[in-house]
Amino acid sequence: MSELARRPGPTTRTRVEEMRADAVRRREDRLATEEPLEIRLAWPGAPARRVWVTMRTPGHDFELAAGWLLHEGLAGPGQVAGVAYCTDADLTAEQEFNVVTVTLASPPSTDPGHRHDARSAGSSACGVCGKDSVREALAVTAGRPWDGELPSPDVVRRLPGLLREHQPLFARTGGVHAAGLFTAAGQALVVREDVGRHNAVDKAAGARLLSGSSPAAACLVVSGRAGFELVQKAVSAGVGSLVSVGAPTSLSVALARRAGLVLYGFTSETRAVRYTG
Repeated sequence: MSELARRPGPTTRTRVEEMRADAVRRREDRLATEEPLEIRLAWPGAPARRVWVTMRTPGHDFELAAGWLLHEGLAGPGQVAGVAYCTDADLTAEQEFNVVTVTLASPPSTDPGHRHDARSAGSSACGVCGKDSVREALAVTAGRPWDGELPSPDVVRRLPGLLREHQPLFARTGGVHAAGLFTAAGQALVVREDVGRHNAVDKAAGARLLSGSSPAAACLVVSGRAGFELVQKAVSAGVGSLVSVGAPTSLSVALARRAGLVLYGFTSETRAVRYTG
């Protein structure tokens, strides 16, 4: 790896002019870093191949890769043998920390065929933009249904505030989403931040997967709206409920109802709207 290669950080400094009614103030500001991440997949007898490219906030890249594979049905608990940054000779210094290879101990649970071929790419805004058809976008690899305790309405209303306590990157930039896995009592198991809301969910689930813990939990809490792709990931991980501070969509409610996922939207200290369950 080049001696000049430097791992990108989660924030980037910039100079700005803050224009107020009575004055203009020049100061330094912090931006949430956004860079591409290429995920490659390998297993015994199969060379590494690109399966996804997404825009993300650098940090917890291995968790992001593992979580994405979990939610796509390509890897489950105990299947990830290793994760590493790629060291291909043709990679530039800027690319060295933007390409990750996940090696599985055995062939993937689902054949990474056309749906995950080298043309697949996404943005930090949408987790299903790279799907090749509506049918594939709607396909969900469901985890084991959650059969444990779920948070009470009182706990549900407190969860966005509890999530906010674990959002240092948002406090510095105001430009990232957060996702956290919580117990029914409101204890945070893991919280991750990213410029992409779906990436934050992947990172949270990937953290549990790589630590040897189950990615399933009583509740997934997200800082934005409850879009279809977030419900899809919650169902794939075997989560019991999804709590969002924003609105759900018709498709997310339909999927949550079909999968038995309890779905809350518009959640705050004073109210929570329950859509399913």
